Amino acid sequence: MKQLLKAARVYLRQMTLWDVGLLKLCLCAMGVIIGTLAPAGKKRIIQAGAGLVFVVTYVPLMIRFFAALGKGISFDQ
Repeated sequence: MKQLLKAARVYLRQMTLWDVGLLKLCLCAMGVIIGTLAPAGKKRIIQAGAGLVFVVTYVPLMIRFFAALGKGISFDQ
């Protein structure tokens, strides 16, 4: 397992913005497929769980992003 995690870290360092975008689209598509396969009675629970995961992951990412902006990262090329 440690070798697998090490390989993942190496791969992540080599990823481009394009690769990250493709990974996000892939995961989004998987989520849509899972959502469509959910039984009707469980969809509200799945939606609530997905919303919670979104908030719990999005907020820290945006905090780090805005902190990076505050450190003087320039978008001018």
